[in-house]
Amino acid sequence: MIPEITNSFRMTLDHLRRLVADVDDDRMTAQPGGVGNHPAWVLGHLIYSFQAMAGELGTAAWLPDDWAERFGTGSVPLADRAAYPQKHVLLEMLQEGQRRLVEAVEAAGEDGLAAPLPDPRFRDLFPTLGHAILHILGAHAAVHVGQVSAWRRAFGLEPLKETFT
Repeated sequence: MIPEITNSFRMTLDHLRRLVADVDDDRMTAQPGGVGNHPAWVLGHLIYSFQAMAGELGTAAWLPDDWAERFGTGSVPLADRAAYPQKHVLLEMLQEGQRRLVEAVEAAGEDGLAAPLPDPRFRDLFPTLGHAILHILGAHAAVHVGQVSAWRRAFGLEPLKETFT
């Protein structure tokens, strides 16, 4: 099931890349119509979640130390453009995080994903690594990509013609 999960993950992130492709860097933190989770925060938050999940699979942390404060659970998106990396940097980091997480999932294999989630705080929700992986690569990523789609609409940008390619 790993190839199916990682393919869906790739398609979801490719959709995110298309959603921000025509967004100028200076607009990445705009919050039109009260939409709080702007693209800069969503990208950073997903990247942070990829590191956290890859860490559960044994991958060493690779993000700057302040990433958790800016993008972790409970962080608040700011309209200040200077508070976030440039769009091209976020997109490069998204690609790198995707690569690292997929490599960790593939290295774990089906047997590894059947193991208990190492972090006991979330074991009630995600008893195994597989449960957590499916959530992060599927539902979590898709929810945040949907937020960027709603952000586009609030900003007055055209919806994408094709959802997946």
